[in-house]
Order: sequence, then structure tokens, then C-alpha cells
Amino acid sequence: MVRAVAPALGLLLLRLLQLLSLPAARSGRPGDLLYISEYFSQSAQKLSSYSWYGNAKLFRFQVPEDTVLLRWLLQASKGKGPECTSTEITIHFSHGAPPVINPLGTRFPSNATVRPSYNLTMTLSVTLQNSTFVNITTPAAGDWFIAAHLPQAAGKIEVKGFSTPCAYIFQPDMFVLRLVDVPVLQPDTPLQQTIASPARPLHVKIFIPEYTATMQFTLRSCVVNSTKACAIRVVLGSIMLPQSFQKTLSCKGTADCSLVLHSPPWEKWLQIMAENLGTANASVSFEMIASFTACKPGSSNSFLNFYNNLNQNQSTPALGGGRNASTLGMLGNTTLPAVGAANNASDPGTFCLQNQPVIREDLDVASARFRIINGPSIPVHSEFPTLLLFNLNTGMDSGGTLVVNLLLNETSLSIGNASVFACVSAASPVLILNTTRNCSTAFFQGYPLNVNASSTEATLIIPYPETDNWFLSLQLMCPQGQGECNKAKAKVTVSTYLTPCFDDCGTYGQCSLLRRHGYLYAGCSCKAGWSGWSCTDNTKAQSVGSQNLATLLLTLSNLMFLPAIAVALYRYYLVEASVYTYTMFFSTFYHACDQPGVAVMCIMDYDTLQYCDFLGSVVAIWVTILCMARVKKILKYVLFVLGTLLIAMSLQLDRRGIWNMMGPCLFALIIMIMAWVYHGVKRRHCYPTSWKRWVFYLIPGIILAFVAISVYAFMETNDNYYYTHSIWHILVASSVAFLLPPHDKHKNPWAWSQKLICRYQICKNDREELYAVT
Repeated sequence: MVRAVAPALGLLLLRLLQLLSLPAARSGRPGDLLYISEYFSQSAQKLSSYSWYGNAKLFRFQVPEDTVLLRWLLQASKGKGPECTSTEITIHFSHGAPPVINPLGTRFPSNATVRPSYNLTMTLSVTLQNSTFVNITTPAAGDWFIAAHLPQAAGKIEVKGFSTPCAYIFQPDMFVLRLVDVPVLQPDTPLQQTIASPARPLHVKIFIPEYTATMQFTLRSCVVNSTKACAIRVVLGSIMLPQSFQKTLSCKGTADCSLVLHSPPWEKWLQIMAENLGTANASVSFEMIASFTACKPGSSNSFLNFYNNLNQNQSTPALGGGRNASTLGMLGNTTLPAVGAANNASDPGTFCLQNQPVIREDLDVASARFRIINGPSIPVHSEFPTLLLFNLNTGMDSGGTLVVNLLLNETSLSIGNASVFACVSAASPVLILNTTRNCSTAFFQGYPLNVNASSTEATLIIPYPETDNWFLSLQLMCPQGQGECNKAKAKVTVSTYLTPCFDDCGTYGQCSLLRRHGYLYAGCSCKAGWSGWSCTDNTKAQSVGSQNLATLLLTLSNLMFLPAIAVALYRYYLVEASVYTYTMFFSTFYHACDQPGVAVMCIMDYDTLQYCDFLGSVVAIWVTILCMARVKKILKYVLFVLGTLLIAMSLQLDRRGIWNMMGPCLFALIIMIMAWVYHGVKRRHCYPTSWKRWVFYLIPGIILAFVAISVYAFMETNDNYYYTHSIWHILVASSVAFLLPPHDKHKNPWAWSQKLICRYQICKNDREELYAVT
């Protein structure tokens, strides 16, 4: 049972301590159990608005075996500033793998199967803090995951340093209560138990061996106070979010009752909890017994052939380097039976399934390939299922995507209207496909696949598969019944692999590996308006024409630097013209490489282009304002070089910091104002002196610059970025052409061309301007 409660934090902690203050040792009375309480915590994380899975903060906990109570303390807080408005925090829970979430309601790729996560919301409104408890009784042991995030952001592009975002903090703590020395129920051995009080349920466990087809659990000789038939409820299995398939057996007014479990989880402990439904003084006595029915596997000739070939060829290296052969039967000692020995496929009556050995080849993080020995085609029969095992229990596989593909060989299908039915399940295989055609096991709902002559291929995509052994069961089916299919066969090509992101997130996505305390998982970051788990949802996608238009706007708008370059060359500002040319070049090709769609062209590494674009933009502003200051040339060039070096260092430290641009601008403006005041005082006249200079050049240039800054800082969003940023390019480049000071009156504007070729002639010495400029 899962419950969420949210009283005051102090009362919560007090109540928690009371609940966990249980006896640390047995009291010596029959039925007393030993409980141990444990506490686990992880560091608090700052939450982000959700746009893709990387925005969700993931927490991973390990729940011990024999845990009877799991309690999470979820704490959230927010800052005190005016920017900290009311918000809701969404928290998702899952067992075995990170939760697969879809807060934006986007489409998943076709053939993908998704289990909706269990989630709840916490509201931060007037109070700065909030806390909630989540209780889970009889939780499953192993990995548990919590993912938390804020609602979707508005989409405005925030300039770092212009605004201070609110800090929303989330921290989960886990408390567990587990039993020590849990009674073990042995197969076919009665276990006598007593429940003295309804408040203290009984916990028992039993180990499920491999190849168990069914388990029959029986409760017998159940009496209350040794006189009458009892009222008792037995719960088998543990809670596994988001879905739980616990089985309940109710015994009321009867002394004997039983329950049959089909395909219980192999090689795992099964938790059994019995509750007394009687009165407070009722003491219930009963006897438990469990029996198993085994499904005998047939030996695989393909594996024996493969092994014998390895032995015969001594030069062949042994399997290694990340390969793991997964077989469903023990090979015994190194001495193997001859091929075609006992339990051969030619005698199907001696077994109920056919093993197909699989080798796992690890490729990279959350990336593996499963290779079928002597495959990839495998025979599928009608009398018994063919079984394949995929080992995904390394603890790091749950952060990827499992893909299973079936391809039917039409020529191998002896009966045209027959079909191959398949089930993919975790923990235990589905062994009764021919009767129910239901892919459910005792505690897991599997995923069905079907191929036939009209539909020869089927694909299944499982995002974040649970940490466990996964099974693929295949069997040949006929519409008129299995009698028609006797001795019929088919061949199916099975392709199974584990990949970080399905199809590498497609054309419009980027697969990113995310990390949380050493646990690696993958997510897709989409672009060009595409969305969805694997960037396959094109509901809001940009067309190719829109992508080309955006690229042209962001690149060709940089050509507005050409007038500024021409003015700088005409007025003999060669250094400034060089900086504008550098800025125009790298801004053009950076935006050509920065596009999210197919209209992309990168002439060099993206990071290099971005750095050069940022550097050119800031240095262009720096040299323009210093040029307007009209200081001595030697001082101006020293400031040019020194400022550029400092700007390069600052950008390396924090490329997107607002003070990388604001700092040089303010410092250059201070120098310009001081120089203008000096010139004005010296000439006893306002500087610059000409009103035409102010009206037709300075004031329009300043207005263009301020409008550009306003558009850049306050109007850019993800939706209008292509237009607003292009306007920023045009306005900034235009303002430079207006703000550059005029050339000296006594100097020929094109005299620089003569200086470049003056060779042995005596060149005229330039003097700094000491008079008013018009």
C-alpha cells in the first residue's frame, strides 16, 4: 500500500521516530520479531523547469532485502526573493529503473511501450518550505528511483547576470524498517505459524528456483483460538511502482484455501505476508505449504556445436572482452555430452521449452548487443515455446533502451495462416502462450509481439528496462488450434540490443549521457521544434523551409557589418576594420553551425566557433568605444591589445556571463567620457563640437545601440530567437557605422594605401589631433 501525507515537519519527524522505535531484540515470547530501522539520505538538488529528461533531478536508493516498511521524507524549499513565485514540484517514483515520464504530453516513438510512472505534486506557495511523507508497505528490494522537476518554463532566453532565477530545492530521505531472521518456507514442507494480534502481521519468504512453471501456495488448518475457522488474508509478492501485481488470498470461514501462481520470478525470494482479520484478542494458527511444478528445458545443440568448435580450434581465443554467454541450463563439468544426446529436440515430450543460448557483448555505457549462437535465425515450434535470456541485471543497464526486433522468414513458414506469437517479460518467462496468449506472469505484465505472413516484422522498444533478467518466449500459433500446427516450424530472426537512446534520437535530437552519483542514464534533447522521448514528435516541428529561413536570417544579417567595415577603412581605422571583419566572419559561420535542423554547416569545431564569435562581439564593442574616445594612438593601441587579452581570459572563465560584455563596455565608456571631458575643458566647448555630428551620427547610433541591447536582453525567446537575434545583428552593426568618429581634416582618407607602399620615400609623420573635430 502506498500513502502520501503532509503534516508539519516537526510532527512528522517526531512521529517517524516513534514508528521506528521498535524493539532491537527479541523479547523471548513466541511470535516476536526483530526489526531494524535504517536511514538513507542524498544531497539536496536545485530543481529546473522541465523541457527534456535532463532537467529532472534523479535520485537512486537501494532498498534492502526483507524490508516491510519504506518511508520517504520529501522536503522542498524555495528562496525569499520576489522572483520566487508559487509553483508545483512534480515527483515521480519507480522501482528497478528510472521513471519514464511525459510531463509535456508528447508522443513516444511507434512500437514503444511505456508504463506511466507513479507521481505526486508538492506545492510551494506562501510558505518557503513544504514536506511530505510517502509510505510503502512490503516494498520490493533493489533499486528505487525518484525524479523531481518544476513545470515547463515560459521559454524566455535569460541573459546570465541580468536576472536572478529563483532557487527551488528538493531533497528526499529514505527510512526503512526491515525484519531480521524472516521465517523461510521450504518447498513441500509444512510451516506452522501463529498470528497473535491483528496489529502484527506475519512475514515469511520462499525462494523460487529456476525453471519454475507454477507455484501452488496452500493455507490449511487455519483456526482462531483453536476452536473455529479463521479469517485471514495472505499477500504474496512485493509492491513495485508504478505497477504492482501482488496476489491476495483471502480465507474467511474456511480452514483451507490455496492459490496458484503461473511463472513466478526465477531465482528470487518471494515475500509472503499474512494478516489476521479477526478481533483484537483473536489468535490465529495455521499451516503454510508451497509446491513447485518445474518446466524441464531441452538442451541446445547449437550451443554444443559452438562449444565443440571452440575446443577443436585451439587458435580461437576464449570468449571474453565483455562477452557473457547466457544459457538457461547448466552445462555441468567441462566434459559435455555428445551432440544429440538426451533431451534432444526430436523428442519434445520430455521437456516443455527449448533453450536458445545468447551471448551478451558489452559495447559502451548502457550499450550492449545480444548475439544468438549460430543465429540470428532461430527455429520456432508449435508444441513448446522457444526461450531466450537477455541479461540486464548489471545495475547500469536500466539507464538505456532495450530494442527487440523480430523478422519472420516467410519461406520457412510451412503453414501460410500460422503466426509466431512472442512475449517479452522480466524476472520470469511466459510459458503458456498457446492457451491464453496473455503475456502476463505471476507479478509482471509482459509485452506481446506477433509476426505472420502478412506482417513479417515486429519491433518492441522498452525505455529504461528494469534491472533484471529479461526473457523472450516465442511459439507458433494456428487460428484453428494447435492440433493443426503439429510438427510445423518457422524461422524467426531475432535482433536484440541495448542502446542509450533509440535511433540515437533521430535527425533532430542529441543523445546525452546523464550522471547521478555514479549512475549513468541517457536522454534525448530535441531541437527544431521536435519533441518526444526520442525526438519523434513533429507536432510543433519546423519545416525545412523554416529552418533554411532561420539560417539565412542569422547568417546574412551579419553582412550589415560591411558598411561599418567600409566606413572604418575610409576613415583610416584599419585595426577597427579588422576586428569588424573578424566578428562578421565568425558570427556568420557560428550561427550556420549552431542551427538545430538540417540546414547546418560547420567549418570547424563548434566550441571554437562559439568562442570566436563571443570574443569578436565583445572586442568589437571595446574598440569602437575607445575609437570614439579619440585618445593618443599609442595609448589606444595599448588599450586595444590589453583589453582584448583580458576579454579572452574572462570568456574562458565564463563564456556566457553578462559582465564579459558589460565590464568592457562600462570601462570603455568611462575612458571615453573622461577623454571627452578633457577635450571639452581644454577647448572650452562641448565635445564633439559640431551639432551635425550629434544629430546625424551620435544620437542615431546611441539609439540603435540601446534598442539592440533591449532586444537582446528582454525580448529573445526560444520561439522568436531567429528574428530577434537577427535584429540584434543588424542594429549593432548599423550603430557601429554611425558611432565611428570622422577622419582628420588634414589627412587624406585614402592615405593609408600610399603608406603601405611608401618603401624608401620619407613618409609623413602623423600628429595627434589637438583641435575640434567636425
